[in-house]
Amino acid sequence: MSLQKQVMEAMKTAMKEKDANALEALRSVKSALLMAQTESGSKKELTEEEEVKLLQKQVKQRKDSAAIYKDQDRNDLAEPELKQAAIIENFLPAQLSEEEVAKIVDEIISETGAESMKDMGKVMGMANKKLAGQADGKTISNIVKQRLSQ
Repeated sequence: MSLQKQVMEAMKTAMKEKDANALEALRSVKSALLMAQTESGSKKELTEEEEVKLLQKQVKQRKDSAAIYKDQDRNDLAEPELKQAAIIENFLPAQLSEEEVAKIVDEIISETGAESMKDMGKVMGMANKKLAGQADGKTISNIVKQRLSQ
C-alpha cells in the first residue's frame, strides 16, 4: 500500500478516535506529500526514497520545534510536537541501532580508505546513501566524526 493510502487510513482512524494530535500530524504529512507531488508540475507518484526523506524532514521539524520549546520552558508546547513526531515515525522504516550504524560506517571507512576528517564528506555521502531512512543524519555524522578523529 502506498504511503498516501496508509496516511489516509490512519487519518480515518484518528478521526474515529477523536485524536486531534494524530490528525494534525497526519494532515501535515498528507499536505507535504501533495505539495511534493505537484511541485514538479506533474502528478507523478513519489518514489519510496522521496517519501522517506519527506517523512524524515517532518519528524526533524517537530523534534527541532520541541527542543526550542523545551529551551524556553514551554513543555506544554513541546509535548504535542514530540507526540506528532512519534506518530510520523511509525511510517518510517525501522531505525538501526547506533552499533549497527557504527558497523556500517566502519565498513565504508575501510572500503574508501578514509583516514582523517578530510575524508568525512566522502564517507558521509556513501553512508547517507547506504543508510537512507534507517538512521538520522545527526547520528551518522557523530559516528563518522568519532571514527575519523581517532
